Amino acid sequence: MNVFLVLISILIPLPMYFLRKKWDKLYFIFNLITLVSTLVFGNIVSVSIHQIIKDKTVFMTNIHAIFLNPFFLIAGAYLGIYIIYQLLNVTLKS
Repeated sequence: MNVFLVLISILIPLPMYFLRKKWDKLYFIFNLITLVSTLVFGNIVSVSIHQIIKDKTVFMTNIHAIFLNPFFLIAGAYLGIYIIYQLLNVTLKS
């Protein structure tokens, strides 16, 4: 499973890069998805931390429950892939 996750993180940004070269509107779409993912990711984190502070919970397992939220995981995964895609853009332009 670990090898699969690493391979996916390497292989998905490559088609993103080449598809964007062929269709310029994908640049806007990728950025729009990134905007939504960042909002979802950040709001889930802030709400979770606020709830822990409000409840005065000191157990670290409470904050780790955030990893069970599928929206958090999907948004975080896309943000990770998008960062690699942007690094690929910058690297191949120079």
